[in-house]
Amino acid sequence: MERIGFTAVMGVLALSSGLALAIAAGSEPLGITAGVLGGVGLTLLLWLARMWASTEIGPARDAVPAASPSPSEPRVEDVLGAVDDPLLLVEGRQVVRANAAAIAALGEHVVDDDIRLAIRHPAATELLTRDGHAGGSVELIGLGDADRVWTLSVLPLGPTTRLVRLSDHSATRATERMRVDFVANASHELRTPLASLIGFIETLEDANGPDDATIRIRFLAIMAGEARRMQRLVDDLISLSRIEADKHRAPADAVPLGALARETADTLRGSRSDAARITLAIEDGLPPVSGDRAQLSQLLHNLIGNALKYGDAAKPVRVSVARDAGGMVRLAVADEGDGIPPRHLPRLTERFYRVDPGRSRAAGGTGLGLAIVKHIVERHRGRLDIASTQGVGTTVTVLLPALVEARNAAAAE
Repeated sequence: MERIGFTAVMGVLALSSGLALAIAAGSEPLGITAGVLGGVGLTLLLWLARMWASTEIGPARDAVPAASPSPSEPRVEDVLGAVDDPLLLVEGRQVVRANAAAIAALGEHVVDDDIRLAIRHPAATELLTRDGHAGGSVELIGLGDADRVWTLSVLPLGPTTRLVRLSDHSATRATERMRVDFVANASHELRTPLASLIGFIETLEDANGPDDATIRIRFLAIMAGEARRMQRLVDDLISLSRIEADKHRAPADAVPLGALARETADTLRGSRSDAARITLAIEDGLPPVSGDRAQLSQLLHNLIGNALKYGDAAKPVRVSVARDAGGMVRLAVADEGDGIPPRHLPRLTERFYRVDPGRSRAAGGTGLGLAIVKHIVERHRGRLDIASTQGVGTTVTVLLPALVEARNAAAAE
């Protein structure tokens, strides 16, 4: 066995994987985290190399007995198990060792199995059956689940021995896809009103005669509406950015949620003709919640505004604030409308996701209202639930920690 070479290569493998993730993620927090994980992987795999140097992992090839590890030294199985990524030790084409992560991902049958059967993927088979047992890496898509993305790395340890490592990059790929989708959707949402504004401006440039006053008035009204739509979208994007920037800092101001709900209802009644159907049920003696008043006001405006827009115009919108179990305060906003099909419910808080895009745009929605609500609830360490029955209506429930409970939890930590 080329034990010294193995130790060096194992260190390079772990360090390079961490650096690759850090470079891919840039200077964002994900990149910093990836670099740290890479360093941890380096330490663990160097332990594995040290154990390899002191004891044979694979089948014995000579009659010289391997030295027993010192009681203070961890066993090879312990070191393998400390690595989160699935690791397989392969002798020839047979898997002779597998850590817990590999067994969880691939199944208990992998030990003593043919590597081609242990990892059933065409790209993996091609890499693992190359002549000379060469190393390398390949991306595997669909191993286990259709959306899972893995990187399979093969490191030769000797003439017939290899270490196979699987790294799950599904979360990184999903984050990147969300970022790309967000940029594309935001660009589309801004491009549509901009195209309308440019078209009407060009038309007005030609409609300058004394008989064109009616056309100018109508077109200017449309342009003003499109400009306000863009302003709402930009305002929502800025709000979302600010909330995300503060998500790791829990708010701690005392906010009377019942009084804030009354204030929001009064504001809406003064600015919207359909807000007269808001009904309030506020429990007496409620403790304040631990929160950010401006963000909770925005949450209430978004939830009540949605209920007014999408509920039945002839039916009430019920807003209730009451105590809940576990030191929480429960806010519920319920409408009586068409309801939402079950397939849409898991995606309602995605940015720019709309059940009915045409109806949402006609009502002045930006597609960011519930995404903002979700991030506000997360920042306040609360819980959000959306329940809907078609033909009956939709109820959005938010649970927020009461101030005294939040302070007790912080003191306990």
